[in-house]
Amino acid sequence: MDQNALARSENDFPIHGPEGFEGMRKAGELAARCLDMIAGEVKPGVATQYLDDLAYQFVQDHGATSATIGYRGYRHALCISINHVICHGIPSEKPLRDGDIANIDVTVIVDGWHGDTSRMYTVGEPKVKAQRLVDVTYESLWKGIEVVKPGATLREIGRAIQTHAEGQGFSVVRDFCGHGLGRVFHCAPNVVHYEQYKDRMGTIHRAPDVTLREGMFFTIEPMINAGKPDSKMLKDGWTAVTRDRSLSAQFEHSLGVTHDGYEVFTKSPAGLDKPPYSVA
Repeated sequence: MDQNALARSENDFPIHGPEGFEGMRKAGELAARCLDMIAGEVKPGVATQYLDDLAYQFVQDHGATSATIGYRGYRHALCISINHVICHGIPSEKPLRDGDIANIDVTVIVDGWHGDTSRMYTVGEPKVKAQRLVDVTYESLWKGIEVVKPGATLREIGRAIQTHAEGQGFSVVRDFCGHGLGRVFHCAPNVVHYEQYKDRMGTIHRAPDVTLREGMFFTIEPMINAGKPDSKMLKDGWTAVTRDRSLSAQFEHSLGVTHDGYEVFTKSPAGLDKPPYSVA
């Protein structure tokens, strides 16, 4: 999510009880099952529009709603971001190619609750560097998740992600972030995936020092680049790409803060949380 699109009051976020956790479990599970279903269809020669059609039908068949269709004019059930696309890639008739890596992002609404998740998919045989980027991005996601508990801070989440990704020679995208969610798609708090960085003017930007509380819901969704962290937006107004055209990868989970840690709502029921996926 574009950081500028979210509320600036980082203390203005909802706190949820048992009803919210139950609602998010159902929404998160359905979103995860949608990505499970797609795993066996991501192959060379397959058009991303075909994958989008499959996801749309899956959501409809399960009595849910796609949160992205109609959202700010967006027309698809999925965002599919290939190779140097960081996020919000638009499905099309262009076929996937052997060696591509792709992030597939889905958000469903079940009984008013939003389940938002994304995974990386490898198409055919990825190159060694591409597979390593995917692996490190997945590890970075979990470095951030494992920080979550009451009393921890958003800055600590960013520190864990940035330390791991940069320690492996990659960079963290700064222009997009995780977000609060629940009965709304996007709300506070902003969940940036860095602790701090210095921009070209020498200004230091730090992650918000917000303390986590039981009942908070949000996504963690680090976007990690093989090259520099800089992004640019294409003319379609949605697709964000790496400015240096280096590869980018992303994983996303929706989670809630529990009394002693966290609950991830969007883990794969089939165990298909990272590629390569073994699909019967």
